[in-house]
Amino acid sequence: MENTNPTYDTTAKSNSLQRDPVKTVIFASMIGTAIEFFDFYAYGTAAATYFPNVFFPSLTPTIAMILSLLTFGVAFVARPLGSLLFGHFGDKLGRKRALVVSLLLMGVSTVIIGLLPGYKTLGITAIMLLCLARFIQGIGLGGEWSGAVLVATENAPKGKRALYGAFPELGAPIGFFLSNGLFFTLESILTPAQMNTFGWRVPFLASAVLVIVGLWVRRKMQETPLFRLAQQQNTVEKAPLVEVFRKNWRQVIQGALTMGVSYTFFFLLSTWSLSYATTALGFNNREWLLLLMSAIIVFGIMILYSSVLADKFGRKKVLITGTILITAFAFAFPFFFQGQHNLFGSLFFLFIGFFTMGIVYGPIGALLPELFPTNTRYSGAGIAYNMSAIIGAAFAPTIASFLVDKWGIHAVGTYLAIMAIVSLIALITTKETKSIDYTK
Repeated sequence: MENTNPTYDTTAKSNSLQRDPVKTVIFASMIGTAIEFFDFYAYGTAAATYFPNVFFPSLTPTIAMILSLLTFGVAFVARPLGSLLFGHFGDKLGRKRALVVSLLLMGVSTVIIGLLPGYKTLGITAIMLLCLARFIQGIGLGGEWSGAVLVATENAPKGKRALYGAFPELGAPIGFFLSNGLFFTLESILTPAQMNTFGWRVPFLASAVLVIVGLWVRRKMQETPLFRLAQQQNTVEKAPLVEVFRKNWRQVIQGALTMGVSYTFFFLLSTWSLSYATTALGFNNREWLLLLMSAIIVFGIMILYSSVLADKFGRKKVLITGTILITAFAFAFPFFFQGQHNLFGSLFFLFIGFFTMGIVYGPIGALLPELFPTNTRYSGAGIAYNMSAIIGAAFAPTIASFLVDKWGIHAVGTYLAIMAIVSLIALITTKETKSIDYTK
């Protein structure tokens, strides 16, 4: 007897569509986010260490550092524009095309940053070009994450969507490790003068190799099965952005606020901690980069483990637990993270911090796209993700540097706790998405 249940028909059609091999899905979804975070860490490290001298040499160290970190935030301002642009074409023309173009735009702008002359050569023009290249980089980055998680989750078998969604999330520790590892190697070989002159440029130029590999992998993959199913059923949205803001604006806000603390926490642990440790705690760059690379391994392990737990117990339970732990950590770490060359306090800050960060970062790769239907999923997830970047990350290093200078390290803990409480409220008001029909 023929089954007339529409849910059954949709699921059956989805299961009958050909999927890319697991290895292709992992690599295609992970490579772009690895490059994204490689580029961001390279910029964050350079902004915290070298850009004050290269682009703001005539200012006091504190002002130069704050302005340098402000250029770091330019890309986050551009990212929502990228999510609007690539989300529109990703929902209308397909995930694959949007991902290829976003990766190319991101790679070219990163290489341009590595080629820019400093302030002594071009004056204020050098700073303007830096901000422009960073802005263009942000547009490319705006379309990357959401497309990558869709490649992963729309290829996922039943009951493993959070685990597959963790593959692009692993790009964060991989990109971090590669970027900081390269800076660590360069600083071991080159003198400080050589690093200020040309050494800081090498990671930006080296990212071109990763981009070429990423483009090759993504051109080989096919379109995701769920988007092909939408094409077959003629349900592809002609104006996905209009549809998102008309029907799913609540989910956009919930997703952005839920993700906000992840971004804040991450860039406090990485970008801000590097500048603080090397200026206030007596560590040199190489020492702190080595500690960061050690702690990032814990981060990667917890991304996978928390995603497995999210598939088993649900996204909300895992994320709420992690957010509460971040709140507790925010009030505890200032008592440890101070004093000259305090190794114990630094290890507590980095290892416990990245352990907790991994709990909330892993399941996000499943939760955000699950908030939206297939025909607006690229746009909705991308807008929420990149709004959270502005809320949580764009100026987090700058705000933290200002708070420390004005009121001390405990003010940074209060700042992180406030962000965690906001995310907790958003999570409580969000429905569990573990069992939704992802084909619709």
